[in-house]
Amino acid sequence: MIPPSELPINADGSVFHLHLRPEQLADRIILVGDQGRVATVAAFFDKIECEVQAREFHTITGSYKGKRISCVSTGIGCDNVDIVMTELDALVNIDLEKREIKKEKKQLTLVRVGTCGGLQPFTHLGSFVASVKSIGFDGLLNYYLDRDLVCDLDMEEKFKKHMNWSSKKGSPYVAVADPTLIEQIAQKDMIKGITIACGGFYGPQGRCVRLIPQDPYVDVKVDSFVYHDEKFDEDLKICNFEMESSAVAGLAALLGHRAMTCCMVIADRYGKDMNTEYKANINNLIKLVLDRI
Repeated sequence: MIPPSELPINADGSVFHLHLRPEQLADRIILVGDQGRVATVAAFFDKIECEVQAREFHTITGSYKGKRISCVSTGIGCDNVDIVMTELDALVNIDLEKREIKKEKKQLTLVRVGTCGGLQPFTHLGSFVASVKSIGFDGLLNYYLDRDLVCDLDMEEKFKKHMNWSSKKGSPYVAVADPTLIEQIAQKDMIKGITIACGGFYGPQGRCVRLIPQDPYVDVKVDSFVYHDEKFDEDLKICNFEMESSAVAGLAALLGHRAMTCCMVIADRYGKDMNTEYKANINNLIKLVLDRI
């Protein structure tokens, strides 16, 4: 039995942070960071079943072309993803009344749709990047037993050596997206590559405003890292910075779910350009994912 201190459940039978009950969640889930983007995704739905909001966690469940889909906002950062992924799994794989893990497990399909900063000459503004592997600067997965079973340990060591990694920042981990889901969603029109999930927007991504980053050349150094991926039999480069993909892929793998991240480039770190008026353009990525999920 899982005690209330470990898995809080609200009086109405919903999970503590998301305020969702099991019947309100679909097996196909689109994750977004911005709570306002949930309504943008739901605008494509043919029918809406329910809408729930608690803090930054906004959920709309409905149907799109005969597919039942939930869109859930996580807020910014891997710490929030830890909450969302744990509670989504609890909704389908834990009997919330008995507080017991179910014998028969359900597998969810989760696609994070977000924005990112492009790091390569070919990751121009508006391009779509699918994260085959995600390097977590946040350290979240290191707190879980068996993280080595779902991470690319060889790539971790090669990346740390390439970056001359400082132990003061904690050890990065490399989470791997579900390869079948990458093929299903990314297909031929998304750039496939490595993503770095940072623990912040400014210093961790090498941005210098008033405070000086420990490694102000982090974006330049990651540009030159190349790793040969045996599964796809191709050399992968680090294509983008964002802030959630490693936790999504890593926790999903540990919990037995299929997950991946795809982002639209809104900051060209290579060309030093930025598109702050991107919200209308991201509809193309949302529609693509809805059609393929």
